Amino acid sequence: MRIPQVSGNMAEGQASVQLLRTFAPLDAMKRENLTALAKKVSLRNLAPGQVLFNQGDTDKRTVWLVSGAVEASDGQRRVGVVRGGTPEARNPLHPQLPRRVTVRAIESSSYLALDSDLLDVMITWDQTGTYEVEELQAQLQSAGAASDDWMTTLLQTNAFHRIPPANIQAIFQRLQRIPCRAGEVVIKQGDEGDYFYIVVNGKCSVTRETPLSREGIKLAELGVGDSFGEEALISEAKRNATVIMASDGVLMRLNKQDFRELMNDPLLQWVSAEEALAVIARGGRWLDVRLPSEHQTLGIEGSLNVPLYLMRLKLSSLDRNIPYVVYCDTGRRSSAAAYIMVERGFDAYVLTGGLSQSGLPLARGDTAGKP
Repeated sequence: MRIPQVSGNMAEGQASVQLLRTFAPLDAMKRENLTALAKKVSLRNLAPGQVLFNQGDTDKRTVWLVSGAVEASDGQRRVGVVRGGTPEARNPLHPQLPRRVTVRAIESSSYLALDSDLLDVMITWDQTGTYEVEELQAQLQSAGAASDDWMTTLLQTNAFHRIPPANIQAIFQRLQRIPCRAGEVVIKQGDEGDYFYIVVNGKCSVTRETPLSREGIKLAELGVGDSFGEEALISEAKRNATVIMASDGVLMRLNKQDFRELMNDPLLQWVSAEEALAVIARGGRWLDVRLPSEHQTLGIEGSLNVPLYLMRLKLSSLDRNIPYVVYCDTGRRSSAAAYIMVERGFDAYVLTGGLSQSGLPLARGDTAGKP
């Protein structure tokens, strides 16, 4: 198939399904899935001389040239030129990461850009024949006009990239819609855990009551696509925070059993003491998610300490570029913490059995650290 040549720049914005059909591998996708994907593909322009990406870049974008022309260079040497509308332009531009060349426009050009992980997930589902985005949206249309936004937001998260397609289909089919009013308490600190929640519309406020603050310390504000409630389900403990609707909204919820079978189990990476030491040897860090008093009494030397109830608040202090081995006494709290971390893009492992079964040498006092 030859792509119709378009001269000059095009209007920036959302790409049409017809345009996407002219590029590989999008041309092989089912229309209903491609329609959903089109909402997340952007059409952008490049001025002559403007760089599309540099050699060594690691940004996970899949890029197709729509119009104009770009040149690729490796250091001082020109590697080649690609023009919109040619057979070569049907395929993504130099997709290998890190980028092996620098690509810049040599005339006014237009291109498509899409999150590479989302593309991979959507193509996988499309080819399994079991996941139909339009069908699921129809089932969940009662969630409101913005239902595709929260669904696609979830699909782009690191957590969903590691969940098997069949599980994801079951997750969306088993979610229950819950309309909520501003000020409504969704979960209360100290209650038993029963559901995992996803924000479809509106905002939620997360607070934790402490002896020094009966009104509660604000831990986070959650919006469309954010999720909460997993800690108590994973660790089989009571709720460690209160979540209140900050505005009118809609939540989707998944019961405890479905959550554990469909979402929790595929995400967690359990490691033995020996395997954990190998992770540390390649630059990883120990992360203790027990209370500070427990950590100071007995812990692994050199470990960081972020209590589970502060995990969401303290994530910004952790380095996303290194792996973490998360531990507690038994593995319950650490598995809940690791889930939160993996869901947000961290490489996290759980020490099987916790400290009580690890056989690892432990330190006392202030020999361990803080992030």
